[in-house]
Amino acid sequence: MEGGRFLRNSQIIILGICIAAATIVSSVILSQGFLKIMKFTREVISVTGSAEKRIKSDYIVWRCGFSRREATLPVAYQALKGDLEKIKAYLAAKGVNPNEMFVSAVSTETIYKKNDKGNATNEIQWYRLSQNIEIRSNEVDKIDQVSREATELINQDIGLDSSSPSYFYTKLDELKVEMLAKATENAKLRAENMAKSTGNKIGLMRSARMGVFQITPVTSTEVSDWGENDTSSLEKKVMAVVTVSFAIE
Repeated sequence: MEGGRFLRNSQIIILGICIAAATIVSSVILSQGFLKIMKFTREVISVTGSAEKRIKSDYIVWRCGFSRREATLPVAYQALKGDLEKIKAYLAAKGVNPNEMFVSAVSTETIYKKNDKGNATNEIQWYRLSQNIEIRSNEVDKIDQVSREATELINQDIGLDSSSPSYFYTKLDELKVEMLAKATENAKLRAENMAKSTGNKIGLMRSARMGVFQITPVTSTEVSDWGENDTSSLEKKVMAVVTVSFAIE
């Protein structure tokens, strides 16, 4: 009987020792795993990469307006119609595609006479009719040149009001992909140089955050938190920025 009790006690003791040992081993394994996770989480390097490229606009929008002021509506309308035909003929002679010309509706303004005190009366003095032409084209250089020469129409007794063209780049989506790849490469190079200076090296990329695109005139240094999108210059500068985090090994 005593021998059996001794055996059971011994088994209990051995079982307790095994459980304690298993607990210790499990704790060590969990601690090592936790440390690795903490290391994976904390040992990172974050850098900002950038890429820059010069582009030339491939689409142009140019607007010009003209008007006539006459004492009667029919006379004003006929004069405006004649001006429109002269302008369209002029643009066609310069090589502008008629399908790229968009003519607005006629706008009419009634101008009343004023009395001695400068107040408007009910008596009509003039009718002012105006119209606009907008050119939208991929032939950027041609339309740009025409916009500069269009004041020649003054010689035909046409008071043309020419606005500065707006310049656009239509392949921006493709360019963004290219620029982000180059900006990420730049970020990786910066991270490698920083890690190397401390005797480390970078591992896998942990995260990447794209910044806004800055499209500015070539000589401009302006940037904004919401991004710049210049349409005033034929040649532009595009800059992409990306913030990337890498693991440190």
